[in-house]
Amino acid sequence: MTTYRRITRNLLGSLCFILSMGALSNAMAAPVGQTAVFAGGCFWGVDAVFKHVKGVSEVVSGYAGGSAATAHYEQVSDGNTGHAEAVRVRFNPAQVSYHQLLQVFFSVAHDPTQLNRQGPDSGSQYRSAIFYTSPEQQTIAQSTIQQLATARTFSSAIVTQIVPLQQFYPAEDYHQNYLALHPNQPYIIFNDKPKVEQLRKQFPALYR
Repeated sequence: MTTYRRITRNLLGSLCFILSMGALSNAMAAPVGQTAVFAGGCFWGVDAVFKHVKGVSEVVSGYAGGSAATAHYEQVSDGNTGHAEAVRVRFNPAQVSYHQLLQVFFSVAHDPTQLNRQGPDSGSQYRSAIFYTSPEQQTIAQSTIQQLATARTFSSAIVTQIVPLQQFYPAEDYHQNYLALHPNQPYIIFNDKPKVEQLRKQFPALYR
């Protein structure tokens, strides 16, 4: 009986070890998602652009920079809440890097040289901003802007703010996935669809 119990215990121990190693392997293989938050004018177009980037699993339109009490469109649209219309991007860094997201942000999603406005929209709520979620993102964002400035990529100075993310507040439901739900709205046709088309042309390897 003692020998039987010892053999059984050893077999169970081996089985548990194999199962635990399998679980560890699966955990190591599973992609680790990261979060990026960008503000670049009306969130409808920025949202649409990043939804077409490979490796991005979720994009949510919302508000960043102000307090929870004022995270409502009617108040944010007044331009005095401290909020910027922003998007929260969940992405898999094994498929698309933060630096690549920044390239899309600066090249396609908006014009980083426009101060407190974007296209037809004006006010601090439409400012250009990067809300970083880690020191690494801060460093990459600063380095990217420096590279763009050194290369004189734009004829005017980049005015994008680089600030830590304090909190992100999702916008109202009717603002979510706006381009896909209202593809024929004149504002969308004139301002936002061209951004998605530029993504396809400039970053074909990232476009989906």
